[in-house]
Amino acid sequence: MNKYEVLYILNGEATDEIKSAAADKFSALITDLGGTVSTVDKWGMRKFAYPINYKTEGYYVLMNFEATPEVPAELERQMRNDENVIRFMVTRK
Repeated sequence: MNKYEVLYILNGEATDEIKSAAADKFSALITDLGGTVSTVDKWGMRKFAYPINYKTEGYYVLMNFEATPEVPAELERQMRNDENVIRFMVTRK
C-alpha cells in the first residue's frame, strides 16, 4: 500500500450538500477499493490565481489516503467524469 494525497477543487457555486456529498463520495470510493482514508481536510472557498472556466473561486479539499497503485487511476477517472470537480491533482508521498 502506497501513501497518496489528492487535492481537488469543487465548483464554488454548488450547494453545501453537493460539496459534502462529493467529498464523501470520493472517500467512499477509496475505501470500497480497499484503501484507507487518513484525513479529509476541507479548506473551504479560496480565490484562484487566474480564472478557470470563467470562475474566480472554488472549494478546496485535501485528502490523504493509503491504497494500492490501481486506486489513484480509478479516482482520477471518477473525478474527470464529475461535473462539480474543476481541477484535481493526485500525488504519491
